[in-house]
Amino acid sequence: MWMKTVCRKTDLNLKLVLNGGQCFRWKETEPGTWTGVIEDLVWQIRWGPSGDDQLEFKVHGVKGPELDEFHLSKRLIQYLRLDTPLQPLYEMWSRNDENFKKIVGDKNFAGVRILKQHPRENVFSFICSSNNNISRISSMVENLCKLYGNKICQLDEKDYFSFPTVERLAEPGVESQLRANSFGYRAPFIQKAARKIVENGGDQWLHGLSKVDYPQAKESLITLPGIGAKVADCICLMSMGHMQAVPVDTHVFQIAANWYLPHLKKNKTVTNKIYEEISGHFQELYGPKAGWAHTVLFCADLKMFQHSSTSIKKSPKKREAQTPKKISKRAKSKQI
Repeated sequence: MWMKTVCRKTDLNLKLVLNGGQCFRWKETEPGTWTGVIEDLVWQIRWGPSGDDQLEFKVHGVKGPELDEFHLSKRLIQYLRLDTPLQPLYEMWSRNDENFKKIVGDKNFAGVRILKQHPRENVFSFICSSNNNISRISSMVENLCKLYGNKICQLDEKDYFSFPTVERLAEPGVESQLRANSFGYRAPFIQKAARKIVENGGDQWLHGLSKVDYPQAKESLITLPGIGAKVADCICLMSMGHMQAVPVDTHVFQIAANWYLPHLKKNKTVTNKIYEEISGHFQELYGPKAGWAHTVLFCADLKMFQHSSTSIKKSPKKREAQTPKKISKRAKSKQI
């Protein structure tokens, strides 16, 4: 049964939000219908036929009467952060930045939201993202769930699984099995990071990082194997509520150098100093939700989302998952 929650189309762009490199478990299974996993449930989301203010959703794998339409709607609103009014933010960022104003003049880039993901899924998905593209990251995350998660349900002849617990990923033999499943050098990072998280207190420790200040949360995440400054900022932004976090990769470096900090064009590497300069510039420009504004710029400049000439520059061909080392002209498109 399809359920409903109130939401304007201009307040949520499903494609940009669910397929823009924040998460890797959503697919457009039918035109306009997105299917994915939020924690332990399988969700289908689409716009209702009655107009622009009704978001429809269907949930599979529900166990127990306590998850009724009201509570499921509340969970979806939290995940999509629909409780945060978007128009005032866009207006403020447009006043502060002419480039941003030009971007949001194209309605194709309205409705970009930051997801509120489970930090465990966010951490291990972005460990998988190192030097990878969206399609391959999605495949690796799917395999991780098949190998170590629990089956939720079958939908349209496809099995869906929950994201593995850190305790499961910390078990002996995980690294070798992941290597056998083409995870490569990411395999030891996944197992060692899981062990470290378990030692620190498991999911409770991860959730606790949303309650400390942003610098402390970032510093704590960087202690985990396989996590550098950029991935730590992604996690802070996308699952821990630290909206001022601005992840800086090659793609963002190019945006900054071409439109905001032209003196950086002479640099071929992004040092820690340059990383902090770029982050600091956007934080000063956009305020406490700088990471959200930066994500709008990123989506607008991704080649896969461009519809016309609306772009803040010629689309770069690469977005690396880690802090970039060199600016490569030959890198593949859609790489994050």
